[in-house]
Amino acid sequence: MNSTGIKLSTLRVGIIGYGKIGKIRHECIKKHPSLELIGMCDLHPGASQDSGVAFYPDYKELLNASPDIVFVCTYNCYIPEITVEAISRGIHAFTEKPPGRVVEDVIRIRDAAEKKGGVKVKFGFNHRYHEGIIEAKAIVDKGRFGKIMWMRGVYGKAGGPEYDKNWRNNRNLSGGGILIDQGIHMLDLFRYFCGEFNEVKSFIGRSYWPVEVEDNVFALLRNSETGQTAMIHSSATQWQHKFLLEIYMERGYLEIDGILSSTQTYGRETLKIAKCVYDENGYPLPNPQEIMTYYDNDNSWNTEINDFVGCIKENKPVTNGNIEDAIKTMELVQRIYNDDERWKLGNCFHPMEGVVL
Repeated sequence: MNSTGIKLSTLRVGIIGYGKIGKIRHECIKKHPSLELIGMCDLHPGASQDSGVAFYPDYKELLNASPDIVFVCTYNCYIPEITVEAISRGIHAFTEKPPGRVVEDVIRIRDAAEKKGGVKVKFGFNHRYHEGIIEAKAIVDKGRFGKIMWMRGVYGKAGGPEYDKNWRNNRNLSGGGILIDQGIHMLDLFRYFCGEFNEVKSFIGRSYWPVEVEDNVFALLRNSETGQTAMIHSSATQWQHKFLLEIYMERGYLEIDGILSSTQTYGRETLKIAKCVYDENGYPLPNPQEIMTYYDNDNSWNTEINDFVGCIKENKPVTNGNIEDAIKTMELVQRIYNDDERWKLGNCFHPMEGVVL
């Protein structure tokens, strides 16, 4: 039975783009009892020599093989075209983040999905599936500590060997630098916990790396209706890899420090939980007791794919990393890029320019 959202015993899968992330997705597909990899496509034929499945030099040839699902793990600039083509053929699509280079890229995908109907589309906002994030979200949703007042996020890396030559720093291929590459995960988590932000103030710079895109972004976000505020620092000059998400509520706080990753360089994933303690007059006292939970196994990649397969086989809507999430998060990325006039004027080209929200 083809890709109509009706229950299927085995789903035939293709991978388009067999770099680092494509290989990670391959390992997850091999572990899933309902998935069968039938082929892959990559710009470099040698990339898949040891895969044991058919190799297609052109992604349309792979789509002609009629997979039920494609995983789109390409450069950002190719994501919209490939995803739209897959959707038009009735093929479910899982695409990596960011979902293109500009908001219009995601709108093209949304329009194609609405026109075709019955096709599931999911984007790889993988951090929602980390156990520390899942537990933190459950605590926030229960309202145990009241509503969120503010959030603060730091996500940074040291660049690494030949960082300046990486395709992610090619504006034509990626659409931007560290913000759209890595910071987008933090922005998605801000939205996941708090909802939308309609005010943005940003400072964007190229502090160290000789690249055409940004290597540091500082941004303040606010929801003018609720007063909830968030602050992000996304950096390619964080010489010690860092992930930190702080969530401060009316009666306590949560901190996720470290995130399990394929490189294992962001430290042990830790969730810190603290409930406010008050004096006899009802004033909160400093330094409440903290409860620490540590996570040693990264199940996020498999859990994410399990979720998508479940949506397809049970014909359920995609709720995490869906098209609306992709559009709203990309809009936030775009607002951050557009707010810093000095950055925009100092760059001869930026794919965000000329786009009106």
